[in-house]
Formats: sequence, C-alpha cells, structure tokens
Amino acid sequence: MGAQLRVYKRRIKSVTATKKITKAMEMIAASRIVKAQRQVAASEPYATELTHAVTSVAVGSTTKHALTTEVENPTRAAVLLITSDRGLAGGYSSNAIKAAEHLTSQLSRERKDVVTYIVGRKGLAYYGFRDRPVTDSWTGFTDSPTYADAKVVAAPLIEAITKDTAEGGVDEVHIVFTEFVSMMTQTPVERRLLPLTLAPSSAEESAEVFKRGGEIRPLFDFEPSAEDVLDALLPRYIESRIYNALLQAAASKHAATRRAMKSATDNAGELIKSLSRLANAARQAEITQEISEIVGGASALADATAGSDR
Repeated sequence: MGAQLRVYKRRIKSVTATKKITKAMEMIAASRIVKAQRQVAASEPYATELTHAVTSVAVGSTTKHALTTEVENPTRAAVLLITSDRGLAGGYSSNAIKAAEHLTSQLSRERKDVVTYIVGRKGLAYYGFRDRPVTDSWTGFTDSPTYADAKVVAAPLIEAITKDTAEGGVDEVHIVFTEFVSMMTQTPVERRLLPLTLAPSSAEESAEVFKRGGEIRPLFDFEPSAEDVLDALLPRYIESRIYNALLQAAASKHAATRRAMKSATDNAGELIKSLSRLANAARQAEITQEISEIVGGASALADATAGSDR
C-alpha cells in the first residue's frame, strides 16, 4: 500500500471515530431538550402568578418598597449574565456575552456603574481573560439547574438592591440570558428584574379593580401590611424569575449543542466521502502504476528474449 493511500485511510478512520462521538452528543442533547422544555413549561405558571400577585400588592397599595420603588437618579446597576459551563454549543455563550456587553455599554452611557454577576464557566473565563472584575459567580449547574441553585444566585442580588449604594448596593438589577423560542431559535435577551416594572394603572382603576388579560382581579387588604407582604413575595419573585431564566438558558444550550453536533456530524460525513474519493483515486493510481510496471517489464523481457534468439 502506498504512503498516500495510508494517509487517506488513517484520516478516514479518525474522522469516522469523531463522527460517532458527535452523533452520540447530538442524541444526548436531543434527549435533554425534551426534559428542559418540560421544566420551562412547568415553571412558567408559578412565575407568572407570582408576578401578578406582586404587581397586585404594589399597584393596590401606596407602600414604597425598596424592590418596587424607582430611584430618582440611579447610579449603580447589577448585571447577571447566564452562560454555559461547557462548550461545543456553537455561538450560544458568545451571543449571551455580546448581549451583556451591549447592556453594559448602554448602562455606562447612562452614567451608571455596572457590577457583574456571572453564571457559567464560559462567561467567567471571558471576563477573567480580560481582567475584568466580577462581583460573584456560580458554576457547575448550568446544564440542569434546580430551584435551590436559583435561590443561591438570587440571594446576593436581593441583598445588593436593599443596600444603599454607598455601602456597595445597587439601584437596578438586570439579567441577560438566552430565551428558548424553538428547537431552531434561541435568542439572547436583556431584562430588568429590579425594581419591578409595574403595569400602568390609573388611580381610579387601582381603587376598583386590577385588570389582567381581560380577567378582573379585585384588590385586597393585606395583613399585617402590604410592606410585609412585599418583603415575603419579592424574594420569591426574584428566585422564580432567575430559575425560569436558568431553565430557558439550559434548554437553549442543549438545542445549540444539538444543532452544532448535527452540523459537525454532517460535515464529518461529507469529509469521509471526500477522503474516500481521494483514497479510491490513489488506489486506482497505484493499480495503474503496477499494471504499467508489469506490462513494461513483460515487454522488456520479451525484447530481451527475441534478441537472444537472433
């Protein structure tokens, strides 16, 4: 076997092994997407109803709370960036980082100091490589987050919004994550978590009813007080929103991994076809050369034999 043919066969074997790995990773990601989608769907009703409950308290009372009151001149903002712990997901993490960079630039133009919180090793590596400060970070659970993980992430953010900026607190909390739209579409989004943005409502409407989606919701009396209710509800609101964002990000990451691995598998298949054609051409060239050598040798032997006969 010629040297060139051996090179082609070795490359075909290597690419075939890689194709098996990427195919297996594609199938694993596809199975995880289904579970992640179910978790996202299961978390939505709780987060939605909790948001309505918090909004009802805030709209239906005159209580000024640190988590719902707009600061007149905000000077400090926190940004929570959710990325992945692992790669092999195309542009998933880089797109989220770009969205966070855009938000940071926008907040800086508004003369706000930005403090960064990061979920995922990819985002942490990006900021670490550039020697950029990170207030807090969490890793190890981005593929399969739990509500306990969301509580851990939410705790320092809630503490920061309740502190004065002079003591290291913040006036706003924003979150950047990848929203799962469909198996083919995942979109990085930027949202403000705190202070809570309330639905517009006139004083007359607030005195009578709070309307949501055509459904009339009565206003309530809160005991012991609306402020105490907000103290209890708003941390749960932040935790549920962060949990939902973590689940959305996990589903998006699995979808991105599936798409990237499918593309890698398809490319490996095309490369194997190309290398097989080159290997066949090299083998045919070797065969042709061997036939030519045999024919040439036979012709030379025949000429030598004819010369000796004369």
